[in-house]
Amino acid sequence: MFALVQPAFASDIRPSREFLSPELRAQQDDPARHPGWLWVEQGEALWRAAPPSGQPSCGGCHGSVAGMRGVATRYPAVSAEGALLNLELRIEQCRSQRQGEAPFGYESEALLSLTAAIAARSRGLPMSVVTSGAAAAHLAEGTRLYSLRQGQLNLSCSQCHDDNAGRRLRGDVISSGLGLGYPAYRLEWNGVGSLHRRLRACALGVRAAQLLPGSAEYLALELFLADRARGLTIEAPGLRR
Repeated sequence: MFALVQPAFASDIRPSREFLSPELRAQQDDPARHPGWLWVEQGEALWRAAPPSGQPSCGGCHGSVAGMRGVATRYPAVSAEGALLNLELRIEQCRSQRQGEAPFGYESEALLSLTAAIAARSRGLPMSVVTSGAAAAHLAEGTRLYSLRQGQLNLSCSQCHDDNAGRRLRGDVISSGLGLGYPAYRLEWNGVGSLHRRLRACALGVRAAQLLPGSAEYLALELFLADRARGLTIEAPGLRR
């Protein structure tokens, strides 16, 4: 059942951190108390490590991971080949094409760690994805999916994250549904997970089909959410219930 905490309107898109309890918000802001930073540290080590293929490490091409500041604000983005890629898939592409290694695999600890290490460099910077040109069709599809009723409960993303943002559902506060904190450490997962893992959990919640992480549909929806969050700042790695 929904229990009203405060009124919310579709135009009231607020940063994800504002829906956290004061305790969780303080913990998210403190790397010493935030377990997600263990993944960031693992990602930094992977950034420096040369792959078995003998090709350069990530740092061998890009320099210090500190130079990745601002990169996460631009993803998802359309690649030179015309594919919509999020940050995870961009890392996978670089690993296979530049390092000559097999992809880590979506939701693997290695990929989550590298993604978290890169995304953390954009903490506090505003989202600024490109939605024109080749990205426009993907944005249109993401917009459609956000408003599409799905599953046995016949609910859309919009019905929760617009119409009921700020209300409580099963003891948790419904947010504006942004991806600003991902990869995020969720207490219910006892670990770090991607935004696509969270989208799959939402699909399960409304008893709809769960798509594969990295699917075209989830990428389009991720682009829509990134555009929806335009101007709001990245929180990754986030801390969520």
